[in-house]
Amino acid sequence: MGIFHWLRRMTNRPIRRAGIAAVGIIAVTASVAGCGTSSGSANNGTIVVGGKNFTEQLIMSNILALLIQHDTNLKVVMKDNLDSNVAWNAMKNKDVDVYVEYTGTGLVNILKDPVTTDPQKAYDEVKQQFESKYHITWLQPIGFNDTYAMVMQKSEASKLGITDISQLAQHSNQLVLGADQDFLTRNDALPAMNKLYGTHFKAEKPLENGLKYEALVDGKVDVVDGFSTDPEIPEYHLVVLKDDKHLFPPYYAAPIIQDSTLKAHPELKGILDKLAGKIDDAQMQKLNDEVDMQKKTPQAVAKSWLTSEGLI
Repeated sequence: MGIFHWLRRMTNRPIRRAGIAAVGIIAVTASVAGCGTSSGSANNGTIVVGGKNFTEQLIMSNILALLIQHDTNLKVVMKDNLDSNVAWNAMKNKDVDVYVEYTGTGLVNILKDPVTTDPQKAYDEVKQQFESKYHITWLQPIGFNDTYAMVMQKSEASKLGITDISQLAQHSNQLVLGADQDFLTRNDALPAMNKLYGTHFKAEKPLENGLKYEALVDGKVDVVDGFSTDPEIPEYHLVVLKDDKHLFPPYYAAPIIQDSTLKAHPELKGILDKLAGKIDDAQMQKLNDEVDMQKKTPQAVAKSWLTSEGLI
C-alpha cells in the first residue's frame, strides 16, 4: 500500500502538478548544484528553502520562504521545483535547510519502514528516526493529509447517502469505478479495498489520470480514485469519501529542517510552527485550485494566504 502510493506520487502525478514555473522569493534555481549555498550557509545568515515539483509543494515552499523572510532578517534562497528524490538528496546532503515533506514518504520511501495507518505513529516514527539518522527535525504537521482518496460527485453521493467508503461498498454493485490501471490491479490498491471494505463495482474503467475527473463530472463513471488535496474537488463540487477503516496510509505534510540550521537560528522553530494545523485538506484543495484552475502564481497564492491568516 505504501509503496504503491509512493510510486504514484513520484511517477504518475498529474501533469498539472509538475512543470509549473516556480516563483522565487529571493532567488530561484531548478537544480541543486551550482547555487553556491548550502545548509552551512545558515550560519552566515542565509536559509535555503527547498520544494518539490508539483503545485502543492510550490505553494508550500513559497509560504515557508515568505514567512521566514517576514519574521527574520535572514536571506532566503529557494531551490524548489525539484523532483522528490532530488529534494530529499539535497536535504540529506545539506544543500537545503528546510522543506515540506510527507509522513508517508518519510516512513516508506526514505526510511524503508513498513506502512502504518496511524497518523500519530507515522509522525512519531519519522520524527525519531530522522533525528537519529540524519540530524533533521520534523516540525509540527501543517494539517493536510495528501493521501489517496475515493471521490464522487457531491450530488450523487448525497442522493445515495454515501459519506464514507463503507457506505460506498454497500452501493458499489450499482456503481462504475474509474481509476488508473495500477489502482485497479495492484494488490495494495483496489483488491485491498475489495478485501477490507467488500467493494464490488458494477464495472471498472481504466482511465488516465488526466481524464478521471472529466469522466466523473460527465457522468461516465460514478467514483474515481484521486488525492485528497486535488483542486478538482472544490472546482467541480466533488466530495472525498471518508476512509473509515483506514485503508490508505497517512501523508501528513510538515516542515523538516536541519538540526544545524535550528542550532544557528533557534527562532525558526517557533516561526515555522505557526503553520501547525493551519491548512486542512479542504483549504489545500482551494490553494491548489487557485494555482491550477485560476492560474495565479504559487507566490501570489502563498502571500495571500499568509496575509489572510495574519502571519505576515
